[in-house]
Amino acid sequence: MSVLIEGLFNGISIGSVLLIAALGLAIVFGLMGVINLAHGELMMLGAYTTFVVQDVFKPLGEPWFSFYIIVAIPVAFIITAIAGLILEKGVIRFLYGRPLETLLATWGVSLILRQFVRSVDWLLVIGIAVFCLFFFGGMTILKRRPDWGRIRNLVIAVLLPISLGLAVITGFFLNKIPVLTKAWFSARNVDVTAPAWLRGGLKIFGFQMPYARLFIIVLTIVCLLGVYWFLNRSTWGLKIRAVTQNREMSSCLGIPTATVDALTFALGSGLAGVAGCAVSLLGSVGPNTGQSYIVDTFMVVVVGGVGNLLGTIVAALGIGILNYLIGSGTLALMFSSTESLKPLVDVLLFFATSSMAKVMVFVLIISFLQIKPAGLFPQKGRTAEL
Repeated sequence: MSVLIEGLFNGISIGSVLLIAALGLAIVFGLMGVINLAHGELMMLGAYTTFVVQDVFKPLGEPWFSFYIIVAIPVAFIITAIAGLILEKGVIRFLYGRPLETLLATWGVSLILRQFVRSVDWLLVIGIAVFCLFFFGGMTILKRRPDWGRIRNLVIAVLLPISLGLAVITGFFLNKIPVLTKAWFSARNVDVTAPAWLRGGLKIFGFQMPYARLFIIVLTIVCLLGVYWFLNRSTWGLKIRAVTQNREMSSCLGIPTATVDALTFALGSGLAGVAGCAVSLLGSVGPNTGQSYIVDTFMVVVVGGVGNLLGTIVAALGIGILNYLIGSGTLALMFSSTESLKPLVDVLLFFATSSMAKVMVFVLIISFLQIKPAGLFPQKGRTAEL
């Protein structure tokens, strides 16, 4: 029994990370119909933000260092929300209603973000700043012209190569300064040290519940309550739900649908950053951190029912628990004492690794979707018809 309880606890803690990530994906995919393959990389940005905040607090020493994780959570949310806002305004906005193009575009963005954290340094940041200053600054100034609609394409065609050229020239002249060319993170993984109050664990039923995993579970509950309140009680949350159900009618009633789309994408991206902050407490952080969770989060959204909050909760916890019980060999250990179940035990032992457990869970999900293709809690009414 103690082995089962320990397995359930560890599965719930894994499911909690999936749930935070899936909350953001459920908002973006479920409410907006956008397949965002860069969602895992937004988690990665949240994890790296936590690492940077940790390094900022290290010189301060105790007791300030113990509170860095409290600061890292809202900072990770803000950074990834801004990244999501830029992604929505720069790419996604032009691809609504075209799922294949959106999928390919966000996949490309995910590759760019992974390479960005591998090679980012002060020189790259300065180059991007120079490009943005000249390109967007010039666009902002020229927008005031009365004939802007007629000359817009010409301005972009002229400003784009000029801004790129100035950025490249700036990088060429600053390339000899070693401080500016030193990579911030490189391709290696970085470690996030949990504060003192999250080390150790609570002993119950003969096993230890790590404080870090308990913190992740509490963080998940807070995020869940926050999202529920925002969508059901706040003004903008009601506008998001209205646009989701009937975009044309919402626009006729004066709801700024473009602003709602941007806010929705930023909210989903911010939640991915919070999930990345939680992931950083479980292990090292690297450029491929998000890829370990993106498939599972998509499965959570699909199994739970697209856009359904309750379904997302049940699916995340179910997939997290199944992954751990199968991958850790806990299920095989539970049935090993029964001789008649030896064939089942042999099968479970074959899948008793983290990678093979994902394969088995994936097969179970496919089988489930053959019975209920719309998930545990399918959409009803007008939304289901769209």
